[in-house]
Order: sequence, then C-alpha cells, then structure tokens
Amino acid sequence: MTFHVIPYSFYESGTTYFWVHFGLVILGFVVALATCIGQWVKPAPYGKHEREDPNWGPKIPQRLSHIISDALTGIIMFSLVFFLYSREVADKGVLNYVFYGLFLIHTLHRGLLHPLTMRYRSATVPIGITIGGLLPNVLYQWLIANHIGVAGYDSSYPYDPRFLLGILLYVIGFVINRWADWKLRSLREIKGQENHSSMIDGGGGGGGDGCNGYYIPYGGLFDLIACPNYFGELVQWIGWTLATWSLSGVVWTLFCAATFFARSRHNLQWYRDQFQHYPPNRKALIPFIF
Repeated sequence: MTFHVIPYSFYESGTTYFWVHFGLVILGFVVALATCIGQWVKPAPYGKHEREDPNWGPKIPQRLSHIISDALTGIIMFSLVFFLYSREVADKGVLNYVFYGLFLIHTLHRGLLHPLTMRYRSATVPIGITIGGLLPNVLYQWLIANHIGVAGYDSSYPYDPRFLLGILLYVIGFVINRWADWKLRSLREIKGQENHSSMIDGGGGGGGDGCNGYYIPYGGLFDLIACPNYFGELVQWIGWTLATWSLSGVVWTLFCAATFFARSRHNLQWYRDQFQHYPPNRKALIPFIF
C-alpha cells in the first residue's frame, strides 16, 4: 500500500473555493486562541458557574438554547453544506458518507437527545451563551462539512493506519462521553438523598445536599478526573482529526480543547471549594497529568 501524506483530492490550489476554505481555517485558529484566553480567565456563566451577569443578555429556556446552538448547525446546516454546497452527491465515495454519519451521530445526541433528556439544574440560560455556542459552531461545522463533502479519499485509505486508529479513538471517545453524561444525569435522580450508594458528598460540611443539588460523582474515570465527559469528547475529536486527516478537524479539536481545558480547570477548583472531602488526587481533564 502506497502512503500518501495527503490521502485525498481537494479544491484546486488558487481557486475561490480553496481560499474561502483555508481562509476560514485560519479564522478557526484565531477563534480557538481567543476562546482559550477568554475562558481560562473567567468561565462562561452556566452550569456550576452560573451567575447573574447582564452582559450576557436575557435568559431563554436552556433546552431551546442547546437545540439552537447545536442542532441548527450540527444537523441542518451541516447536512445542507455536505449535500448542496460541496461536491455533487454522485462524486462522493463511501468514506464521505461514513464521516457524515459519524459526525451526525454526535450532533443528533448533542443537539437533540441530550437537551431533551438532561435534567438541568437551571431551566434557563443567558442568550449570550446560546450565541457564544452558535457562532463558533457555524464556522467549524461548516468547515468540517465542506471538507468531508469535497475530499476525494484514495481507494486504499480505509486500510490506512490513520483512518483505522482515528475511527477507534472516535468510538472510544464517544462511548466515554456518553457514559459520563449518563453518570452526571443519574446524579440528578438522587437529589435530596444523602449518602446514596457512596456517590454523593456534603458541601461545606452541610451533608449530601449541601451544594445546591450538586454531588461528587464516583466510579470509572470520575475517580481520576473531574470531567470525563470533556475528556471523552476530546479523545473523540482527536480521533476525528486523525481519521479525516484535515485542517478543519485540527482547528475544531483545538477550539474544543480550548474550552475543555479551561472549563475543567474551573470545574475542579469549584468542586474543591464546595466539597471539603473532595478527592485531592483528582486531576481536571487528563488522568495523572492535568
């Protein structure tokens, strides 16, 4: 099998389509850097870090917010770009549809199943949070859909180590992320119950419900890091980038990492501040490292 550094054909260099795509890739790097700086300094006001901040605008239902920011871009726009803006359907190969299906599985869960089934502590969220999720998703998911809709992968690429390892990482990360989401969701079912199956701990010495309904999760990766859901999704997008071998995947993964590293750091500190018995050896995002 012949190894190709770029295992697919793409836009011809110098064309308008070429410059639009790679110009937006550069913008994606800039947005990821700005996100890293902004979120590292101060977490966005939702979830554990919810606070009254008029600068983020009026509040809307949190379920609707997630559907707007994730489903509109990750399902509707993503599909329109893949099928209509990019190369004609007849020119797409099997791998193009494999990548389309993999990404759609994620966004169907993130944009519809998750917001419709998750037990949110707060029913509303500032509209600024919605816009802050919507605009980056438009950029990055347009790039991803454009790439997998246009790239003509070599016929031997399904046997390439990059594709095989990338798909494996994507599946592993997806499973970790779904398991962690399920674990966090299950904690909401025991709200108000103290010392339930060793899964909860008191905040500030006040017992199991001493922290506004938040509990310390235990088991699996939760024994090593504060945010296995972020870790799983990071592994998932590293796998995606490797499998697609694309700059669109690189900038998307960098943007996600910018959010995950900063927010997991804030989450870990929040747990330590609120729970006096929080396990001291847990890391934020990467087991044993960070």
